[in-house]
Amino acid sequence: MASKKKKTSVNHIAQNKKATHDYFIDQRFEAGLVLEGWEVKSIRDGRVQLKESYITLKKGEAFLSGAHISPLLSASTHINPEALRLRKLLLNRRELNGLISAVDRKGFTIVPLAMYWSKGRVKLEIGTAKGKQMHDKRASLKAKDWQREKQRLMKH
Repeated sequence: MASKKKKTSVNHIAQNKKATHDYFIDQRFEAGLVLEGWEVKSIRDGRVQLKESYITLKKGEAFLSGAHISPLLSASTHINPEALRLRKLLLNRRELNGLISAVDRKGFTIVPLAMYWSKGRVKLEIGTAKGKQMHDKRASLKAKDWQREKQRLMKH
């Protein structure tokens, strides 16, 4: 009997590497996105950037701001595509309450970390984060360099 390998259902679209450099990530959540048709087509084409994006909380709901999704040149003429519009995040009430309390009480912020496909739907990985000081950034870069050097030494 032949064994079947399972395909991984996670395909990364975009990552926010700047977020892990600038923040300590505490908790991670998976959120769905409310998108329009032209946005999904542009995301399939890889025209998305999360570098300067952030999450805002308004009236008990979470929104993605600053994410740039460039419209395709072949977009329909009856729509007016906005590259930087607010996009609603789909989270359950328990997760939203946890995010709201973390931002209000503990001084955390919420940042998008990665965008990926999961079962044919676009998902956004978000995380509660606390800002790094300059010396923390230097220490994390030093630790990353040391890990890379260790791997090089172990290889030889």
